[in-house]
Formats: sequence, C-alpha cells, structure tokens
Amino acid sequence: MRKNTKLAAGFASVTALALGLTACGTSSDPASKDEAGSADKALVVAASPTPHADILKFVKDNLAEKAGLKLEVKEFTDYVLPNTATENGQVDANFFQHKPYLDDFNKKNGTHIVPVVDVHLEPLGLYSKGLKSVKDVKAGQTVAVPNDTTNEGRALHLLADNGLITLKDGVGTDAKLSDITDKKGLEFKELEAATVPRALNDVDAAVINGNYAIEADLSPAKDALVLEKAEGNPYANFLAVKEGNEKDARVQKLAKLLNSPEVKKYLEDTYKGSVVPAFGAVK
Repeated sequence: MRKNTKLAAGFASVTALALGLTACGTSSDPASKDEAGSADKALVVAASPTPHADILKFVKDNLAEKAGLKLEVKEFTDYVLPNTATENGQVDANFFQHKPYLDDFNKKNGTHIVPVVDVHLEPLGLYSKGLKSVKDVKAGQTVAVPNDTTNEGRALHLLADNGLITLKDGVGTDAKLSDITDKKGLEFKELEAATVPRALNDVDAAVINGNYAIEADLSPAKDALVLEKAEGNPYANFLAVKEGNEKDARVQKLAKLLNSPEVKKYLEDTYKGSVVPAFGAVK
C-alpha cells in the first residue's frame, strides 16, 4: 500500500479550526466571495488520495497552467472532513463522493454541498483472501461491509444482485442489514469504509469501495470476485462545492478539465477498468 500525504495535526482539529474560520470571516462568507473567486487565487480542492487526488494532480501538472488555473490539492483519508472543510470554507471544493452519499450527508449534517460535474466511477467490489469465486461464499462465513448509510446500501445491493442475500422488495440505496430477508447463513461485520481492506485477513470476504481497494494494492478489474456494472450506475464521483460557488470561474475551469479527452485517456491508461470515465452533468 502506498503511503499518502496526510493533513495530520491541522485537520485532526478541523472542527475547532472551522469554527474559528467561521467566526473570523472566510471565503465561505458572502462578503468575501469575490475575493475567494478571484482568478489569481489557487483553487483548493479536498480529495481522497486515490484516485481522486491523483486525477487532480494529473490536471495540475498537465492541463491547469494552460487553462489559467492555479490548483492546490489537499488529501483527506476519510469521508467526512472533505465536506466539513468545504462547508466551512477551509477548501473551495472537494472531489471524493457520489450523489447518494452527498444527499445523505447534507440531510444529516445540515450542510449545503452541491455537485458540479461527474468525473468517474469506481466500481464497488467483493474481495476475499481465501475464496476464488463468488460461488465459494457459503453459509457460516462472514462478510465485511462499509457502515455508512449509502455505501452499506450499495454493498448489500451488490450482494443481492449476485444471489448472496435477499433484500425486501423496493429497498433503495439506503438499504441496511435489517432490510435483509434472507441472509442465507452469512454473518456481517460493519466497518468504516476506509478500514474494510485491512479486515480482509479476518473475514471470509469484504465489500470494498474502489478507491480503498486501489490504495490496498487490489485491482478491482482483476481481483474482485464480483464488481458493480458501470452502465446506469448512480454512484459516479463528482466535483462538489458549497452551494453558491458553482459559477466560480476557477471551479468551471476545473470542471471542464476533469471532463477533458486528456483526463479520459489518463483514466483508461492508468486504471485499466478499475476506474472508468463517467463524464457529464450530475443526474
């Protein structure tokens, strides 16, 4: 697993810092929006290390200067702080999440984050250290799943689509363990999404988000027992900002670059099916 640059002490205390920024007046305040949107200021984007930060670094190193965009990438290793930092004005935008997750996050936290443009899909997959096929998953075995609302629902639908469990009719993206009508003898272990790869040695199988699988040196296209289908998938990852900042010229420049032919080729050449382009307006 590669070592990622962490925002250690500063972001460990993000709540206190965010409150301080809010009190003092930051780029999240209406009065300072013009300054924050100034074209000569760097656009600061929070991102998960892989593949999001890597994609942004490709844009920064190869496309941004020609487009007149100053870009700064800050890496986060969880699914909460990027939205918190965007809401409080610590960063200008973020790139790490899909629409079902954002909708749930905004509802639960009273935040006002909105999507700008879809970029890619990281297919969710079922992995195992000891099993060679989904057919080897049997009663009595334990499967680890992400514990956040949308990714757990996504994981359960993947298992149901492959005949490992049965869900209640009509259950949507927020499916939870109590919505399983037939576990078929399986046991489940709920874990924070980022920690699921580390549990592979302790469970029989695990449903892992694409970015965390890649960070753990797993190849979704090769190593997953089963993988989500890309067609019609609602879980495309997108660039997001705090509501009201969608028209920031720097944000619009980055959105265009993230949907460029150069980024499409980068995704295809670098990830070889483990991360796939999903360009366009967020649905």
